[in-house]
Amino acid sequence: MVKIKRALISVSDKTGVVDFALGLHSLGVEILSTGGTAKALREAKIPVIEVSDYTGFPEMLDGRVKTLHPKIHAGLLALRDKPEHMQSLKAHTIGLIDMVVVNLYPFEKTIQKPGVSLEEAIENIDIGGPGMLRSAAKNYRSVAVVCSPERYSGILTELQENGGCLSERMRQELGIEVFKVTSHYDAAIYRYFKENISGQGQKPEAGLPHCLGLNFVKVQDLRYGENPHQKAAFYREAYDTKGLARMKQLWGKELSFNNILDLNSAVNIVKEFSNPAVVFIKHNNPCGAAQNADILKAYKQAWSCDRLSAFGGIVAINRDVDLALAKLIVKSGFLECIISPKFSLEALGMLKDKKNLRLLEFPQLKETSKQLDVKRVWGGALIQDEDVLTLDEKNLKVVTKQKPAKKEMESLVFAWKIAKHTKSNAIILAKGTKTVGVGAGQMSRVDSVFIATKKADKHTPGSVLASDAFFPKEDAVQLAAKYRIKAIIQPGGSIADEQIIKTADKHHIAMVFTGIRHFKH
Repeated sequence: MVKIKRALISVSDKTGVVDFALGLHSLGVEILSTGGTAKALREAKIPVIEVSDYTGFPEMLDGRVKTLHPKIHAGLLALRDKPEHMQSLKAHTIGLIDMVVVNLYPFEKTIQKPGVSLEEAIENIDIGGPGMLRSAAKNYRSVAVVCSPERYSGILTELQENGGCLSERMRQELGIEVFKVTSHYDAAIYRYFKENISGQGQKPEAGLPHCLGLNFVKVQDLRYGENPHQKAAFYREAYDTKGLARMKQLWGKELSFNNILDLNSAVNIVKEFSNPAVVFIKHNNPCGAAQNADILKAYKQAWSCDRLSAFGGIVAINRDVDLALAKLIVKSGFLECIISPKFSLEALGMLKDKKNLRLLEFPQLKETSKQLDVKRVWGGALIQDEDVLTLDEKNLKVVTKQKPAKKEMESLVFAWKIAKHTKSNAIILAKGTKTVGVGAGQMSRVDSVFIATKKADKHTPGSVLASDAFFPKEDAVQLAAKYRIKAIIQPGGSIADEQIIKTADKHHIAMVFTGIRHFKH
């Protein structure tokens, strides 16, 4: 047990600090403090010694230098059980500091403010605070370090129960917490600088970073993961202001792990379209998608693609949900989630009567952002750029004698956008700007074609086909011909391209090469 005799308190977030300091004072603890914290404590009639009076050195450089002094850090770092350390303190008339209560300048809150300047961000980088926290945490065997107001009550209780002493177990917990907080803080600063000072005399980093620090903050615990026996939680990237964690749940029970995965897939697809669009998702794959100037028609067309799979699915709509659209949603049967930029009050009133339906409002639905795609493997991770490459229609290459008509080309481009977000091997059948059949996640491409045609059924003849990767053999094209598919869009690049083009020509199928593969393993 360590007796707390002297504490240094210097906090940006002053929540609960007066009551905590009062508790320390009642236990006979001498309190050192700085600036605004010292002022708040004095106003509460708590005796305070200014750090500048304690060190004999004034605050300077507009407060940039306050606690960076040997009398502070030696008092924190000295090993109490090492005679040489204690002799050094005595020789330099340095006293021990048994507790540090510090929380940091609000850097993250600052950079999230609209129009924040680089200068303002820099001034909110705390230097003295992390220094004191690290010094105290390094010496946790002798020093208690408190970096969260949430800890105040528990610490006071233990001190009161133990005559002003704090257990080693508590000091260990507090010390570990410091390095969690400071690593998070430093990562946020690094990311901000990386994104906002690029090109200012810096040599750009080639490729992906040599060391990657991922910084996430828990949003909520989830009931379970992909399966009931797995623990799970939802985290947001600490410095992200637009991501999926910012969606607002208006109605329904809490989201599941799988709900969030499916919502992410739905949002990524619907963001491909500037015109009104609707996407139905099941198990991370689209089971229906449509684009139409009339959002009601788009909804009907997307739902009609595969009504069976749409049951219990996730729906993303890139337009506001009004009463008319809400009526269609109600008629669709059981759905898990609807995500939209906005719901009207009338729509909400109707949809809240639908059992187990979750309603998510996400105004950033139309926005795009580029981030790293991270996939964990045993003992490591695979990192890649996010696949945000869009199709430049000027680069499309018609490779067959048969040329696609204008409407067919429009349909091919639409199907290609959906294939981009479908698990490989992916095959999308479309008519106009609506899907009629989806084949996803198969071990062979010809199987995906077969499934897509099976799903499309009577709508297969006259449809167009999009493939996320090239055809290794002509069998899939032969199957497309059997079902009277009119045009195909694919990346090209197979050693069998010549034979595949001949097969398409034989059956009068138009074929377009994109030169882009969107493989989603």
